[in-house]
Amino acid sequence: MNGTILSVLMLAGIALTGGGIYSLAKRRDRKQSVLMLVAGLVMFANVAIMTFPF
Repeated sequence: MNGTILSVLMLAGIALTGGGIYSLAKRRDRKQSVLMLVAGLVMFANVAIMTFPF
């Protein structure tokens, strides 16, 4: 179950980061684009924290 959650988080992080970059490149809503990038980076950080061996 843990692997499935990490996989979904990675896919969502990739989608949010890619969407934010695409939206910034097309010069659409800047605030929404930055928030998408931040949300994607937070998801990557969560995956990194969850996979860190203690």
